[in-house]
Parts: sequence; structure tokens; C-alpha cells
Amino acid sequence: MDHDQRFEAAMHHALAEATGPGCPPRLAAAMEYAVFPGGARVRPRLCLAVAAACGNDQPALSTAAAVSIELLHCASLVHDDLPCFDDAPMRRGKPSVHVAFGEDLAVLAGDALIVLAFQTLAREAAHVPERLAALTLTVANAVGGPHGVVAGQAWESEAEIALMDYERAKTGSLFAAATVAGAQAAGAAPLTWLDVGARIGAAFQVADDIHDLIGDADKMGKPIGQDAVHHRPSVAREFGVPAAKKQLEHLVVGAIRSIPPCPGAKQLRQLILREAQNFIPRGIGGIRAA
Repeated sequence: MDHDQRFEAAMHHALAEATGPGCPPRLAAAMEYAVFPGGARVRPRLCLAVAAACGNDQPALSTAAAVSIELLHCASLVHDDLPCFDDAPMRRGKPSVHVAFGEDLAVLAGDALIVLAFQTLAREAAHVPERLAALTLTVANAVGGPHGVVAGQAWESEAEIALMDYERAKTGSLFAAATVAGAQAAGAAPLTWLDVGARIGAAFQVADDIHDLIGDADKMGKPIGQDAVHHRPSVAREFGVPAAKKQLEHLVVGAIRSIPPCPGAKQLRQLILREAQNFIPRGIGGIRAA
């Protein structure tokens, strides 16, 4: 079983634990709807790739870390789409959770996925207790304040938005957590991996800015033009698509060059470049990585 198959099996197992007998049926349905079918699964794939590059002596733990990060990402999308924020009608090519199940169940499903992320991590890390505290802090810091996903969402409620703080929190934090958690799960030095994830997260945000400006809503599976509608900062809108693409390339190359010495460095470099090529908008050329 490869990394992707192991991850998806673990996701199904986690949801089964949370939506089993006794769970309100519509809550269970809303949670499953928010998670399956998944999106690109970039964050968990990155987490598992870093763990593999570091030796991955605890594959079940690294898989649990990847699952927890993806559950938190899915929860953030459910809440981000709510009427009080983006009021987005579509996500991943289908009606968003609040459209399909109602606003009340969307809030509860997002909350339940957040809790499930930590339940999943705690269950597996119990077998390696010496790694539990550090992993929990890494994942929690990526979603809380002052620099996690919640902070990123909260910046949109401020009169003035600091572009760097906003993008680091809303998008970069979970990518940074993915690389750090992957190293922690494998028993490697985590902080040397922080810059790799932060750069990838920043690159992903720039690509998303470009998609929102010139992308195709049908191909993206969600509305475009939302940055302008909600007055959100955007590298592509502020500096133009060519400059945004140049910055994206700079960030991807920087991420690759930031990979610490490790047994699987070559394979990780290939994965980062491949994922970057996948999420760059078509029609503006590929990534030229050194």
C-alpha cells in the first residue's frame, strides 16, 4: 500500500470512528461530505513525504499527523464558505456544506472535524508518547492564534490587512505544520523543516491568487473573483500575473533549496516540483526550477 492509499484508508477510518452508531445521521453525513471526495490532498502528501525523507520509523504516526492536518484543512473550508464569511455556493465542484446541509450543520460539522483531528492524533501518538506533545503543539499552533488559520480568517475582519501576516496564517500555517509534523512523527529535528513548508504555503497562496483572478470556476470547483468581492489582499491583483508567477517560482525554488540533508531529499525535491506544476494555473507556463 503506497502513501496515498494508506492516507485515504486512515481518513475513512477516522471518519468511521466519529460517525459511528449514536452519531446524529445528518451530522455524520455532513462530515463525510466535507471530507470525501478530497481535493488535491497536498498538505498530507507533503507531511508523509517529509516523514519518508527522514526515515519514517513510525509510519502509523506520520499517517495520523497527515490525517489531522487534512481534517483541519477541510474544517477550515467548511467554515470559510459560511454565509458570515465568503458565502460560497460551491466547493470542490459540488454545493458547499452549508448549502447542502444548512448553516447550523455546517458549523457543527466543521467543529467536529477540528476535534476529530486531535482525537486521531492522540489515538496513534499514544503508542509513541514521547512525540505526542510536540506534534500536538505543532498542529494546534497551525490553526490557533496568533499565526494559525483562525488568525488568517480573522484578518479579513480588520480594517487594514497585513498581506504577509494574512497569507502566512490563512494558507502558510498548515503547510509549515505539514513539514514540521512529518519530521516530528519520524523523530527528526523539526525546526529545520519549517522554512520548507512556509515557502510552499506561500507559493500555494500566490497560485491561488492567480487562479482567483484568471482561473476557471468549473475547473477549480469554486467561485473565482472572490478576493475582489471580499476586498482581500492578492499578490496577483496588486502586482499583476507575471510578477505573481515570478514570485511563485522564487518560492518553489527556495523551498527546494531549503530541504535539509536527509536520505530522501531527492525524492522530496521531485514531489515539491511536481505538486507546484500541478497547482500553477494553466496558460501562464510551467515552473522553471533550478
